[in-house]
Amino acid sequence: MSETVLSDSVVSAATEPHGSRHRAKRVAGLHYDWLINLLCAVFVAGLYLDGWAHNHGRVDESFFTPWHAFFYSGYLLAAIAFGAAVVVNLTRGYSLSLSIPDGYRLTGVGLFIFAAGGVGDMVWHVLFGIEQGAEALFSPTHILLGLGIGLIVTGPLRAAWNRRDTGGSWRELGPAVASLGTFLAALTFFMMFFFPVTVLLGTPGTGSGYFRNDVGKVAGMVGATITAAVLAGPLLLTLRRWRLPFGAVSSVLWLSILGATIVDYERPLMIWLALGMAVPAAALDYLAWRARPFDNPDCVRWLAPAFPLLLYGGYYAVLLPTVGSTWSVHMWTSTIVIPAVACWLLSFLLAPPQLPERQS
Repeated sequence: MSETVLSDSVVSAATEPHGSRHRAKRVAGLHYDWLINLLCAVFVAGLYLDGWAHNHGRVDESFFTPWHAFFYSGYLLAAIAFGAAVVVNLTRGYSLSLSIPDGYRLTGVGLFIFAAGGVGDMVWHVLFGIEQGAEALFSPTHILLGLGIGLIVTGPLRAAWNRRDTGGSWRELGPAVASLGTFLAALTFFMMFFFPVTVLLGTPGTGSGYFRNDVGKVAGMVGATITAAVLAGPLLLTLRRWRLPFGAVSSVLWLSILGATIVDYERPLMIWLALGMAVPAAALDYLAWRARPFDNPDCVRWLAPAFPLLLYGGYYAVLLPTVGSTWSVHMWTSTIVIPAVACWLLSFLLAPPQLPERQS
């Protein structure tokens, strides 16, 4: 979303030579955005499939696994769709800069970054073996892959961001919402070791042992704060750009919650905790739709902290009556309050206070 707000289509109109009005249209627009979203969904599904295989002991010391084949096939499909659009636009007489569909320049960068990360990952595995546990998220080549994924899947979101006079209907904003959902799902994957549903913060039994001592409790607190900021920040930014259609906010959040549940599924409690977060996500959707941050920036002050207050409140509303918590009341309540304060502070970046006029 760092690309210029002035869309490539406007630049095209100003830079094309006179007499080119009968030239064939460029490959771009909503239909292309939906195609990229579909292929990126396959791409990120491959990421989760590979993560699931790592978490359940289905990998060996080889780079060439069926999970990697699915994952990298998704990348290849997205790369083909991007390259084909550029080639077709070139054959229609457009310059190279104008042949790249609107909003997709960083997608091209992401494709190169991911390719470099993929080659590096293969060499890394040959030299040092397969990562275990949290190592799989923090190895340098996997971070490079994550950066590439983020740039690739947000192409439709940037394309919509650059369009002028975009309405608030699902028809016009559907590709942007789907792109945002895929992006946050990818980020959620890299947060699996502290996303509440995946690691079961403060619960007895599997997946929570390393949160029992003081260091683990601090790690859980920091993880909950990061998770809340990552989920709330991009959504609030898009709410400042558009009045998203009703159902958009909950759909994006549900996709991340679903991914966090699947990637390391071990026991039915995870499903109930996921539902505990999914129901408040629907409430957040309604609040955002009624508050209209696009027209009323001040509402971001209370809407931002509402994300962790409702999502984590729903989590503990299921956790405490069922299996209870190994954390004291002082600890588990702080995992609601501190992320809420952090998101409230984040709101000042998304909707800065108006500066007083300078005296001349």
